[in-house]
Amino acid sequence: MKRYQKIYSIIFVFLSYGLFAQQPAETTQPTQPGQQTTQQEIQSQSPLVQIDLEDFEEAEDWYAKSTTPLGETKTLKLVQRGEIRATDDENMRPPEGEALSVEVDPNNPNHILGVKTYFVDRGFDRVEVKPPHPYVLKGKVRQFSIWVLGRNYRHTMYLKVRDYRGRFHKIRLGRLDFFGWRKFTVAVPGWIPQSTRFALLDKNLQFLSIFVVSDVHEVGGEFYFYVDGLKALVDKSELVYPGSEIKDNW
Repeated sequence: MKRYQKIYSIIFVFLSYGLFAQQPAETTQPTQPGQQTTQQEIQSQSPLVQIDLEDFEEAEDWYAKSTTPLGETKTLKLVQRGEIRATDDENMRPPEGEALSVEVDPNNPNHILGVKTYFVDRGFDRVEVKPPHPYVLKGKVRQFSIWVLGRNYRHTMYLKVRDYRGRFHKIRLGRLDFFGWRKFTVAVPGWIPQSTRFALLDKNLQFLSIFVVSDVHEVGGEFYFYVDGLKALVDKSELVYPGSEIKDNW
């Protein structure tokens, strides 16, 4: 009987040793400032930065030019009424608190920019909407985005940019053949030259304007559209390096 008790005791010891050996040992290391990086800090160090180019709260200086002298072409800053929500995606909305309508926040409502023009020559006429000055974007621009309110016309919207060589480029956003709001997001093509690798030259992209080209199959006449929340996603990884604090502007 004692022999069996001894065998059981040996088996219990081995089983206990195996059970505890499978559990990872907890190590406690002293926390010192600057040694650990939290997940939030890692995310904050991302080189991709979203820039608000224009929220149209101060859009009185934006102006529009049309290729046709007929009709009336103008811009107007308007108070947002109703909710901005994408018609093609129920969950697509501006960030919380960014685009509150006058019904939700009567004391501080969001504003949008309205554009009115007149098209005659189908497939040729265009309207261009410009800020008072170009927006110079520091770093490599990866994409642009903008909210657009369409009235189901087949006209096409573009962005116009200028590279550091002085050449102009148009970037297609999409057709306005829908009712309601929609968010256009477009990547900047790689063939548009932009770089910050050369210390003596600014190789930054400049945003110049938004323009809409009339569709060849669309009936001419008055045309309205509205925009809000123009943003750019910029890669600033090449702007930060040891010694970047010293500026070549002396």
